[in-house]
Amino acid sequence: MEFSTQTTASLHQIKTSALAVGVYADGLLSPAAELVDRAANAALRAVVKAEFRARPGSVLVLRNLPGVSAQRVVLVGLGKREEYSARVHAAAEQAFAAACVSAQLTEAVSTLAALDIPDTPLRARARTAAIAAGSATYHYDATFGKPDRDARPKLRKIVQVVERADTAQAQQGLREGAAIARGMELTRTLGNLPGNICTPTYLGDTAKKLAREFKSIKVEVLDRKQIEALGMGSFLSVARGSDEAPRFIVLRHPGTGAGTGAAAKKAKGEAAKTAAGPVVLVGKGITFDSGGISIKPAATMDEMKYDMCGAASVLGTFRALAELELPFEVVGLIAACENMPSGKANKPGDVVTSMSGQTIEILNTDAEGRLVLCDALTYAERFKPSAVIDIATLTGACVVALGGVNTGLFSKDDALADALLAAGRQSLDTAWRLPLDDAYQEQLKSNFADIANIGGPQAGAVTAACFLSRFTKAYPWAHLDIAGTAWKGGKDKGATGRPVPLLTQYLLDRA
Repeated sequence: MEFSTQTTASLHQIKTSALAVGVYADGLLSPAAELVDRAANAALRAVVKAEFRARPGSVLVLRNLPGVSAQRVVLVGLGKREEYSARVHAAAEQAFAAACVSAQLTEAVSTLAALDIPDTPLRARARTAAIAAGSATYHYDATFGKPDRDARPKLRKIVQVVERADTAQAQQGLREGAAIARGMELTRTLGNLPGNICTPTYLGDTAKKLAREFKSIKVEVLDRKQIEALGMGSFLSVARGSDEAPRFIVLRHPGTGAGTGAAAKKAKGEAAKTAAGPVVLVGKGITFDSGGISIKPAATMDEMKYDMCGAASVLGTFRALAELELPFEVVGLIAACENMPSGKANKPGDVVTSMSGQTIEILNTDAEGRLVLCDALTYAERFKPSAVIDIATLTGACVVALGGVNTGLFSKDDALADALLAAGRQSLDTAWRLPLDDAYQEQLKSNFADIANIGGPQAGAVTAACFLSRFTKAYPWAHLDIAGTAWKGGKDKGATGRPVPLLTQYLLDRA
């Protein structure tokens, strides 16, 4: 989708299929709505008084208003003025875009980003607007035999009306939001694809496709023999139960040395600030998780195709950062395989040796994500990173603790944790920090190996993070448990694209 800005005080003269103006509760019109209302001889005020309560995210479409060139004026509810926030703004922009999609419009104009929100600059509001529009126009039909072409959104362009002095700031925010939205689209589609299509090989091919599209991305996809040569015994123990071949995917965005001139010099200068090492994103890529020998219940097992959403979010974030041409180095690591029951699969009680040399007693084969991640986290050491963030649909315990609102965040590095929490708040892709006290490590003791892969029923999300921490001593590290936020179940079943906004915002903040 294309996003742009327009500067005009004559809103009633804009020729467009749909013009969005905000309305607060209790009949209070936004400044843009006031201008349109005057041109339409108080037609908006009359309608608002009669039938529009302006609940957050509600819409009312008015057609062919006298004195107004737009074919439709879309009243968008903003709730109470004193409660208007960035999250309400996001809901309003998404509701407007959804209304345009429903009407099969191709272009539209919005005045919503221009509305002031405390502690939220225009750049952030414009970024939110683009992300919201991208979410509203996402459509999955990759596995339908006869996709309904008419059902696909036709909305291709949204213009934000801003003051002339604010144009540059708004355009920067829209550019960032559009890149994030496209990254989320990739992440959502990968998550929604079934496990028989989105295999480890498919993830590797997707990474190669990204490298062809964006020359700044370099990709290496390692096969089983290469993974064996690295000594990734823990990762390979999970892959052993499936006929699908595992893949270890390495993506690199150098962020320096591209081009000449002022932009390149600025990029090199920014890169020098992060000379301590790259940021490394590590994604769990279990393309289907049956639970292995410790098999899951049949009900909702189909949703275990989403167990690779950590990997998908790494690929989506790389798409965004490459489009935005971030000036510093970022590395992506994806350990991809299936977790299946077979005669070769891990058994409860097995002991495996990780790449780090630590041995692991597998008490439950359904706690496999940490077994593939631990080797990827050890591999990350070779990059001498300034920060490592792993992203994984790791534990049902995190869903119980936080539901689908906040991603679970674990880290002993306060600066890294604070930066991620701030990025989550700014991007509306929020996280909540959970404890990582050493006392929880006691639950991972084993009589037969250096560490057990589960710590019992208590504090399951915490002990899973404690397990991973054993492999991250060499660098600042944070763990994002996205088991509750990466997808939705029930009638709204589908991938959400989280935490691509959080991760991209974190990287933007570093730049």
